[in-house]
Amino acid sequence: MRAYDKYPVRIGVQIQPQRCTYAEIRRAAARLEEAGVDVLMNWDHFFSLYGSDDGMHYECWTMLGAWAEATSRVELGPLVTCTAYRNPDLLADMARTVDHVSEGRLILGIGSGWCEKDFVEYGYEFGTAGSRLDALAASLPRIKRRLALLNPQPYRTKVPILIGGNGARKTLRIAAAHADIWHGFGDAAKLGELHRILDGWCAAIGRDAGEIERSTRVFRRTPDEVGLSLAEVGTRLFTLVLQGPKFDTGHVRDWLSFRDDFNRQHSAPCDSAPVSAELGCRRSPSEGAPPARPGVRPMGG
Repeated sequence: MRAYDKYPVRIGVQIQPQRCTYAEIRRAAARLEEAGVDVLMNWDHFFSLYGSDDGMHYECWTMLGAWAEATSRVELGPLVTCTAYRNPDLLADMARTVDHVSEGRLILGIGSGWCEKDFVEYGYEFGTAGSRLDALAASLPRIKRRLALLNPQPYRTKVPILIGGNGARKTLRIAAAHADIWHGFGDAAKLGELHRILDGWCAAIGRDAGEIERSTRVFRRTPDEVGLSLAEVGTRLFTLVLQGPKFDTGHVRDWLSFRDDFNRQHSAPCDSAPVSAELGCRRSPSEGAPPARPGVRPMGG
């Protein structure tokens, strides 16, 4: 058994922040939290990605702050924020603030960015895929250093960092050094291969590969289609995608049932789960206890 197999399955939903009103987004977030979803995510773009690019669209971090106030249980974060769009120290401060507003529920999803229009229209240098990954690698130590200097500190002892991307030579090496969650793309065979490469980078730097939870996006595919095959290669955070303005949640219920069934069949005691002591035991609501806010630092303590 791989060390990261002991994580419980969790279900995330990415709400696309486009082609709808914010009121429709807020109602979708409320329905998803009530249904029992574990993580709510948006994205960090400046224009609609699908259809004409002049459709309604909303900024990532302002929305996350609003979600932090409007929800009480789900974890939340960007899938993923682009480090090029904000000074790394400022991004750390923003993340710390949303972590406090949410009382310890932020996941800091980070990537190098890819949408050229976002960069050009907002005045950022697009560069190359390699230069953007180099900038990501340089940003992460600054983000961690700033988080350690801020007063107050993040609400939980450590804000979990999710790093997204498939690049075997650079992205996975960065993930091995900095990620608490790695988010990849592909079918089970592809992800299994990438998991082994990530494990290799962890071994090269002396890090326990079991400290990194494995994540992917399943879009609107069903558990019957991909659930078990992805779980068998170690995937534990499954993220669905909802498109507005209707934000149909019908298939979400199927994935929540898959989560609950899988976790009942593969339950492990918290103290055996291979996670960082700073992050604590990552639980799913399906485990019968209130969802943990790992490493929460009591207010005033």
